[in-house]
Amino acid sequence: MFTLVYQDPDFLVIHKHPGVSVHKDDNAQPLLAAVAAQTGDQQLYLIHRLDKMTSGLLLLGRHRQAASELSACFAERRVEKFYLAIGSKKPKKKQGVVIGDMTRSRRSSWKLESTKTNPAVTQFFSTAVGEGRRLFLCKPYTGKTHQIRVALRSVGSGITGDEIYGSESADRGYLHAYALRFPYQGVLRQFICPPTSGDLWQSPDVQSALLTWSAPWELSWPKVALKS
Repeated sequence: MFTLVYQDPDFLVIHKHPGVSVHKDDNAQPLLAAVAAQTGDQQLYLIHRLDKMTSGLLLLGRHRQAASELSACFAERRVEKFYLAIGSKKPKKKQGVVIGDMTRSRRSSWKLESTKTNPAVTQFFSTAVGEGRRLFLCKPYTGKTHQIRVALRSVGSGITGDEIYGSESADRGYLHAYALRFPYQGVLRQFICPPTSGDLWQSPDVQSALLTWSAPWELSWPKVALKS
């Protein structure tokens, strides 16, 4: 279900495996229960969420005060999040920013609109990784449900293995929470976790790209221009 990445007195960082839900199931959270059983915590607090298909870094608070402080970091957009994705087709643009309101569509899905009343904002880079596929490095400026999945679909390259927005089946949905950086009690914390589960991550082209993206917070990201 998970791999423990980092253990702090106030919080935990885990690598959630693909196919594992972080949501409550019959009023229980099996993932948090499994982590607590390993670390000895009586209660853990979920600071943010990942979709079931998405693997990667997940932050958990170990007590109420830490959870409150860390949740505030997310609410105030002081957390930098970086995701990797593999798309099935060449996108309409290789890098840039996707901005638009998200509205409910069919089958529990969302769609991107041209309006920008309360928009989802996603910055991204991409590179070719063979067999017509594209590797994306995404930095969501906002935190909407299915945001990256919808953004990549909107530029013509739905995520490989994504049963809702993708166009190619695979051994998993190829979206991974790759890196986190956030301030906590005066110290800037940063974590990086390369993907391990999934055949397509292991290709030489993908591995080569990851070497150039080994410190995603240092890259010169496309500018976000929002009206105040």
